[in-house]
Amino acid sequence: MNQPVEALVEVPRQRRRIHRAWFVAAVTFVTIIGAAAFRSLPGLLIDPLHEEFDWSRGTIGLAVSINLALYGLTAPFAAALMDRFGIRRVVAVALVVIALGSGLTVWMESAWQLLLCWGLLVGLGSGSMALAFAATVTNRWFTTRRGLVTGILTAASASGQLIFLPVLAWMVEAYKWRPAAVTVALAALVVVPFVWLLLRDHPADVGLKPYGATEFVEKPPPATGAARRAVTVLFKAARTGPFWLLAGTFAICGASTNGLIQTHFVPAAHDEGMPVPAAASLLAVIGVFDIVGTIASGWFTDRFDARRLLAVYYALRGVSLLFLPLLLTSTVHPSMIFFIVFYGLDWVATVPPTLALCREQYGDDSAIVFGWVLASHQVGAALVAVIGGVARDKFGTYDVMWIASGALCAAAALMALVIRRAGDGEPEPRTVLS
Repeated sequence: MNQPVEALVEVPRQRRRIHRAWFVAAVTFVTIIGAAAFRSLPGLLIDPLHEEFDWSRGTIGLAVSINLALYGLTAPFAAALMDRFGIRRVVAVALVVIALGSGLTVWMESAWQLLLCWGLLVGLGSGSMALAFAATVTNRWFTTRRGLVTGILTAASASGQLIFLPVLAWMVEAYKWRPAAVTVALAALVVVPFVWLLLRDHPADVGLKPYGATEFVEKPPPATGAARRAVTVLFKAARTGPFWLLAGTFAICGASTNGLIQTHFVPAAHDEGMPVPAAASLLAVIGVFDIVGTIASGWFTDRFDARRLLAVYYALRGVSLLFLPLLLTSTVHPSMIFFIVFYGLDWVATVPPTLALCREQYGDDSAIVFGWVLASHQVGAALVAVIGGVARDKFGTYDVMWIASGALCAAAALMALVIRRAGDGEPEPRTVLS
């Protein structure tokens, strides 16, 4: 039986190439992990800077406060900068600014230099790589799998905290604080070539369709009105009651997490005699359970009333903070481990229901409104970062901060419950927590 020669030759299968979008997502993931290192170091520097320069903890906390505030306030405008100048340029410049701010601290002699370097420069740089960076990359490069990519990029921050905190704590303990600051600066610079070579502003720049898209998408022209829209939406939302309740609760969220625990947990545990690396490792474990808690909270938000979820989260967080003064000792014990796991599960569990309420209340403007609500989160964190340092200077202990933050969380729980539902009438009821 004769067959054509072509039929007897095995035609090799064409290899499936990995879409460029996944490389862009990988670079974004690495960049956000690096940004977590920049935000992990300040809490480890409070005691070393106090001992070397005799600066008050309130002064050092002020630098952390400026950093946290700028991280949040820069975020609503970061997307506008990326739309105007491109993702690659904005992120590369931000990394250089972070490296400059962190590296210059090695030669500082006055407190104002700490405020300038770690507060202003690192705050502006890290703020340019906040949620707006991940959201912009996801929206441009992916049509499908957006939820998966967003979850991975959000988890990158917790992963970075897990990776860098113990390493930086060991470095501060063994070699003092300057090598740790240099390490952060070098980490930022190392990422710059990867960003410049592998990151692209839009799939059209390399002749590709977004991942999952069926049609080619032209690159939009540079936008010039995004910043104006961000401010316009802010003023519009500020005339509504739910905005202030959401901003207020999220400010308390930031105060009781980034401002209090992330900034002051390590020095507070060190006050009780716990080694800095051990305390930093406990803080890093929070980042592990943060991932689990956030995913679970998203699942709950699809099924329960977001207002009641927020009330439960804040109430439980407040109770846990009231017990913390009794748990802090020189050693790691089971009760402390339980607190770390519990607190980690609640760390950013407030994000999915808060975002859901923004979406319910403000529709097409919800992303921008959430950006401003996120800014309030960082402002709350900034205030408590400096107040915590002042309280430690005045009272010689952080106990008053744990108790005050517990009370604030109770207030946030009540505020969440009084947020009205959108629309004139009640929408279709969802299952609520009994």
